[in-house]
Amino acid sequence: CFETEMKKVAIWSAQEVSNWLTEEGMQEYSEYFQHLNGQALLQLTKEDFKQPPLSLVTSDNGRQLLEKIETLKIEHHIEVHKNGHANGHLIMAGSGDAGSKTKRNGVPNGFRKEMVQIPIPEPERSPFPLEWGKTAVAFIYALTCFVFTTIIISVVHERVPPKEANPPLPDKFFDIFDRVEWAFSICEINGMVLVGLWLFQWILLKYKSIIGRRFFFIVGTLYLYRCITMYITTLPVPGMHFKCSPKLFGDWESQMRRVMKMIAGGGLSITGSHTMCGDYLYSGHTVMLTLTYLFIKEYSPKRFWWYHWICWTLSAVGIFCILLAHDHYTVDVVVAYFITTRLFWWYHTMANQQVLKEKSQSNFFSRVWWYRLFQYFEDNVQGIVPRNYHWPFSWRALMSSVAVRYTRIDT
Repeated sequence: CFETEMKKVAIWSAQEVSNWLTEEGMQEYSEYFQHLNGQALLQLTKEDFKQPPLSLVTSDNGRQLLEKIETLKIEHHIEVHKNGHANGHLIMAGSGDAGSKTKRNGVPNGFRKEMVQIPIPEPERSPFPLEWGKTAVAFIYALTCFVFTTIIISVVHERVPPKEANPPLPDKFFDIFDRVEWAFSICEINGMVLVGLWLFQWILLKYKSIIGRRFFFIVGTLYLYRCITMYITTLPVPGMHFKCSPKLFGDWESQMRRVMKMIAGGGLSITGSHTMCGDYLYSGHTVMLTLTYLFIKEYSPKRFWWYHWICWTLSAVGIFCILLAHDHYTVDVVVAYFITTRLFWWYHTMANQQVLKEKSQSNFFSRVWWYRLFQYFEDNVQGIVPRNYHWPFSWRALMSSVAVRYTRIDT
């Protein structure tokens, strides 16, 4: 039983240390603690985490693991005293024969009882509270922005000038590279792969609620900005190959039906749901290709450099294929990349610096319009969120839940 093993921390084997790390959701240390026993575990200090290889495991300098080890020490100390005497230590009360049967101070053999008080610290508030309610708010915000974007695309589609009257604008990339018809399908396939990888990675994250609401807020804000740019400036189609859906001229019922079809298809051309024109400035595909890569890289271990390079290649090839298909002007892609990376970096800089979460005259970040919403999401998050992973469910708990239990009934 794991609880029984916790009573003997100092004599844990390396395997028991590994089991404990897994139970606590800190498997990232298992590789480095393969030969570490319980006694060595209790002797770890902050200095050990300031040097490689432990300094490369997480970004919190081992703070969480050291806190858990400190809890182990306290539990071990309490268990030692509990195994001695339930109510305290027995202490000699003066000289005398230890084997005497006389009572002194009301206690046999001249001993007296003293209560030993061991202060037990109250459980500290987690520096990274889950707060799933805030994550739900961020999800609703992102979903609302997605729906609003689709509605704006339908509105802008009605304003796109005919390609015969307004041919595509000059573009330097189009002058150099001829159009490749299948390139846009490659872009969307790469985007779906990156989204799938990020979703799988997010499910395994220990602090998925915090990271999830960051993703929802940033992607929602990016699409909200996109609504503004595509509405105020409607560009002609980038190529004569575009086959735009017929305009509906105020038929709102048909427009809403078209909006619902686009939402159901994820706004992808490969699903046949996106047949409207006008959503060029800036590129939504570039936003997703860039943002998923940034989140994948930020919240995965640094030693997974090969994984980062694979995701970067998928993102870069996808963006290049957007231009190769002549489905967006080059300026659409450049603006999308610029806004996505800056919003991601600004948000995480603010989230990782406690002083930037407080409104002041010297904090110019506090003047952005979404600062109050940022404070709401990040107010209780203290410091940089660790890149910790764990299984979303425990095999032991799963097996115990399906196990059949019998109760003896005396008759």
